[in-house]
Amino acid sequence: MKISFIGGGNMAGAIIGGLLRQDFAAGDLHVVEPYEQGREKIARDFAVAVSAQADAALARSEVIVLAVKPQQMREAVAPLPPHLDKQLVVSIAAGIRLTDLSRWLGGYARLVRCMPNTPALIGAGITALYAGNAVDAAGRAAAEEVLAAVGRAVWVTDEALIDPVTAVSGSGPAYVFYFLEAMQEAGRELGLPEATTRELALETFIGAARLAAQSPETFATLRERVTSKGGTTAAALQVMNDHGMKAAFIEALKAASNRGRELGEEMGKS
Repeated sequence: MKISFIGGGNMAGAIIGGLLRQDFAAGDLHVVEPYEQGREKIARDFAVAVSAQADAALARSEVIVLAVKPQQMREAVAPLPPHLDKQLVVSIAAGIRLTDLSRWLGGYARLVRCMPNTPALIGAGITALYAGNAVDAAGRAAAEEVLAAVGRAVWVTDEALIDPVTAVSGSGPAYVFYFLEAMQEAGRELGLPEATTRELALETFIGAARLAAQSPETFATLRERVTSKGGTTAAALQVMNDHGMKAAFIEALKAASNRGRELGEEMGKS
């Protein structure tokens, strides 16, 4: 499968690296990157073909991955329509709706929208995908193969669900880092050395996530099993409940989802 990338930033690099680890040939990958420094880095890191602008390599591609920032998308895809025929176009840009992307591409409809997250940079991401009506089973399989190079891939059946996905998993790593910050700060205030607190917090998150992934129990049940009546965990959770932490966290994710929808509407006005 020949794949072209529009944009050579971190996420494109993560996907390219994942594909190469899965034995894709470097000669089948191509990157369009307008910035010379970016082209040099991609060529140096992955030994794939690079170009400064859209060229004939796009017409030979089976999949084109749009890996540019949402604010740059319309300008970045403007040169593409003359090169499009039957390629699958996969967008990993947050907020860009397929109707707007199709309009910017002159009505081209073989489109897939994805929402990866930053653990993709180490091959541990989770990506949600939504396929437009013009995408057949082979197209869906191709999109999934590309995104599975950087972690798990799941499909949603309604494009509107991409905004909640963005709130839960797209922005999700920031929530984890936020709690890690808080745990580290608490450990410091309680007298633990910085390095020790960092290790304790990190390994606790990693271990708890692995336990949850391997257990058939619900998250609530796993929490209850750690919480002895009148114990230390119960004391901590009581403070969290008294401060309305769970309700605030749920409202925060709703705010993220709503903002994703608003951004899509704003960018779609152009």
